[in-house]
Amino acid sequence: VQLVESGGGLVQAGGSLRLSCAASGSVFDIDSVGWFRQAPGKEREGVSCINRSDGRTYYLDSVKGRHTVSRGEADITAYLQIDNLKPEDTGVYYCATSSAYYYCSAFGFSRIDEWDYWGQGTQITVSS
Repeated sequence: VQLVESGGGLVQAGGSLRLSCAASGSVFDIDSVGWFRQAPGKEREGVSCINRSDGRTYYLDSVKGRHTVSRGEADITAYLQIDNLKPEDTGVYYCATSSAYYYCSAFGFSRIDEWDYWGQGTQITVSS
């Protein structure tokens, strides 16, 4: 499975961005599609996730109300809509996949190294 993120960029605080995660290869086993953020000088953390099988979503508390993750169509596995962007949203955003349904959870986010596939990331920079 190959994952490619797109949609990042430079945006002013208060703006919005929509990230896409495109998957190719053996995508049939993918269930959890997670979005992870790595801020400068910080460790990568899970922020949002969706289960492809039923559309269930999971969000880190700090992004609830500003992040909306949705299933994609065709080659797009998932989208992440981020509204009311803040400078602290700056970082590289990665999508990752797991065949395990339950990885869309705090449990899955605590096991970053166990996700199956990762994209190369897309940079978001939010100016104040």
